[in-house]
Parts: sequence; C-alpha cells; structure tokens
Amino acid sequence: MQQENEKPEFWEAAFTEKQEMWGFEPSHSAILTNDFFVEKGVKKVLIPGIGYGRNAQIFKDKGMSVTGIEISQTAIEMARKHYGNDMIIHHGSVTAMPFDDVKYDGIFCYALIHLLDGEERKKLISDCYQQLSANGYMVFTMISKAAHTYGQGTLIGKNRYEMFGGVKMFFYDLESVHAEFDHAGLVEIMEVSENYPFYLVKCSKSSQVISEAD
Repeated sequence: MQQENEKPEFWEAAFTEKQEMWGFEPSHSAILTNDFFVEKGVKKVLIPGIGYGRNAQIFKDKGMSVTGIEISQTAIEMARKHYGNDMIIHHGSVTAMPFDDVKYDGIFCYALIHLLDGEERKKLISDCYQQLSANGYMVFTMISKAAHTYGQGTLIGKNRYEMFGGVKMFFYDLESVHAEFDHAGLVEIMEVSENYPFYLVKCSKSSQVISEAD
C-alpha cells in the first residue's frame, strides 16, 4: 500500500507551499557531497527525490550529468522551467525504482529515506546500490534522533512518528544507520546541520571499511 508520504497529492501541496522558501541554493549536504564526488571523479549522478532540482545545479556546475526521480509533477514542471530539457527526470515514486538500466557512479538521496517505512527504506538502499557502477558511491542524508521533533506526534513504530498533519518520519541513530547501511558498503557517517540535525552517510560499492562520527 502506498504510504501517505509517497502520495503524489502530498508532494504537490508540499512543493506549492515551499518552493519560494527553498529557492535554488543547494543544501549543506549537497555541497559536502559535491566535494566528495569531485574528489572521487564522479561523472554521472542519480538523485532520487530530486524535487525541483535545487540540489542538482552544484553537480552540473562541476561537469557531472544529473538524472532525477520525482513523484511530484509540480516539482518536475518547476525543474523544467529552470533546466529546460537539459536533465532527465523520471516521474514516479522512488519505491518503484529502477526507472532505467543506467549505472551511475554517484547517487545522492537527500532528506527522503526517513519518510519511508522499514521495507521501503530497505528497498531504496538496495535499488540504489544495484544502480551503482563498479567503484561507485552513494550518499544518503536523514534526520537524526537529536532533532527536537523526535518523540513528538503519534508513535507508529520504533523511532517512527506521525506528525505535521500526516507526515510519517523515522528518526535515525547510529545503531539504525549501521543496521541499514553496513551491508551496502558503509564507509563514513557524518553529522551535519540542515534545518534539523542530520546524518550524512557515505557508501562505496567496493569498500567494506566502516567509520563514524565521534
């Protein structure tokens, strides 16, 4: 069954409300990921949940090609106004991946995975890993239990709450990051500050080395 967070009408309303506030400035996580991808020589990037593309330009500015996946037609139309036809965006839910058979050497998934349930999170990580080229890298960002909103709303599962008029959100700690990403080539866990405290998780298709923030 499709989750409330993954219903198209949920995201149409969200993007209509937030588009002016977000603008096209990249997130702090996108800036860090861009530096990481440049260091690793990434050329082809997939962004599941690309929205209207605010986190895409920074990669394009470094010569990387960007492909997106987005459930909101409103967001896709906004991206088209900014990028024209210069970027492929697949219309659909990330839970329906893959949308193509392309192998990407970089995948960036920003502030999305914590909106999914356990099985959906597992599938998204697996689907992204499968679309990595040999020696490719994927980076996920997710809200942590350090957020002031942790514990608010209605408890609907372990560390998962329904709040903000129907948003279902899973809050990560180091234990859950390791549980979900160790098998996917986890190489680093960073703490980053966005509008909430986040984890930035780096994975490599070729590495089994694991490190974490102090």
